[in-house]
Amino acid sequence: MESVRLIEQWPVDNAAAAVVGADGAVLAGHGDLRREFRLASVTKLLTAYAALIAVEEGVVELDTPAGPPGATVRHLLSHTAGLAFDAHKVVAEPGTRRLYSNAGMEQLGDFLAEHSGIAFADYLSEALLQPLGMTGTSLPGSPASGALSCAGDLAAFAAELQRPKLLDPGTVAAATSVVFPGLNGVLPGFGLQKPNDWGLGFEIRDHKSPHWTGSASSAETFGHFGQSGTFLWVDPVAGAACVALTDRDFGPWAAEVWPVFTDAVLADLPR
Repeated sequence: MESVRLIEQWPVDNAAAAVVGADGAVLAGHGDLRREFRLASVTKLLTAYAALIAVEEGVVELDTPAGPPGATVRHLLSHTAGLAFDAHKVVAEPGTRRLYSNAGMEQLGDFLAEHSGIAFADYLSEALLQPLGMTGTSLPGSPASGALSCAGDLAAFAAELQRPKLLDPGTVAAATSVVFPGLNGVLPGFGLQKPNDWGLGFEIRDHKSPHWTGSASSAETFGHFGQSGTFLWVDPVAGAACVALTDRDFGPWAAEVWPVFTDAVLADLPR
């Protein structure tokens, strides 16, 4: 796939990427797929998946009260618990606004640790990282933004998202569909979105504009990007996923080149 070579034009020192087909095969790669990068908010995808595993294991339920009064695990995962962006304070009633919140994901991590009886980083490793062979991934920091990983590991995770083995496929389908539809909110780096659709930890592309995926991306595309210059998307209509990791923080450069890159990858997919 010649499209991945567009990364060579990005204004970054180091980058790695992988395109993953619906069958889990890596269709194309670029750079050192074992090089470690900071994930920033792409961490939230790993945290969310571990939380869903905890739900299926009976550790908690989606409607178990968690976080601020009146909120649940479902609210924390979908950024509707009413918590501020980076502060553990309540600024809205649960379920009324889409308030993207690092604090909410951190409270979720603490809640899962309390109910599982082990540190969240250990639960993440045992439930998700080890079964998928993600030996180059760790969580030394916040469940919202503190993971380290490599493109090869995230390619394995992207394969899991498309053909789940650790979760019931129905659980993944529900998690990557809109939860609490119709709520407006700010998508960091891209402004107010009406609506700002989200699933259970997964951002849903829908018809958002501007957006970090491409103009050719389907409305069903889901994933996340990180302020460390990273992203992971899955486009179920195209039958593919893409991971890109860099060592330059997100900024106007990324908002310009990522959509172009995504459209090129989608156009380059085998028919």
